[in-house]
Amino acid sequence: MEDQRYMLDTNTASYIIKGEPKVIREHLRSVPMAKVCISAITEAELLRGVAKKPEAKRLPIAVKEFLLRVEVLPWNSDVAATYTQLRTACENEGKPLGTMDMLIAAHSAAVGAVLITNDKAFYNVKHHLILEDWTKPIEH
Repeated sequence: MEDQRYMLDTNTASYIIKGEPKVIREHLRSVPMAKVCISAITEAELLRGVAKKPEAKRLPIAVKEFLLRVEVLPWNSDVAATYTQLRTACENEGKPLGTMDMLIAAHSAAVGAVLITNDKAFYNVKHHLILEDWTKPIEH
């Protein structure tokens, strides 16, 4: 799909920042950067990761550089409405997600983005989301 957006979850963003696994870079190179985004929730989690490791000298620079290159989508009322629907549906199905994962999932669903993740928790509710795992090799 030409207008498809790709929302990186926090794990995937962290992999990109660390440069491992390398297969993620292949996936990233296969889509226009203008189509890649993160939720403001992921930004918060990345910044929290930096704050938790004050001894890490290169990490703040790497996170800052990453945030300069990727679009950070704001949390808004449309996302809040999607969150309400998604959380209710997942709880009714007995498949709740953790709080931050639920917020990111709702954001991805609200903007119609493919959620890029290898976190198995998201796959429990995959019928509500469009998911791709960029830690797996590209199928040609």
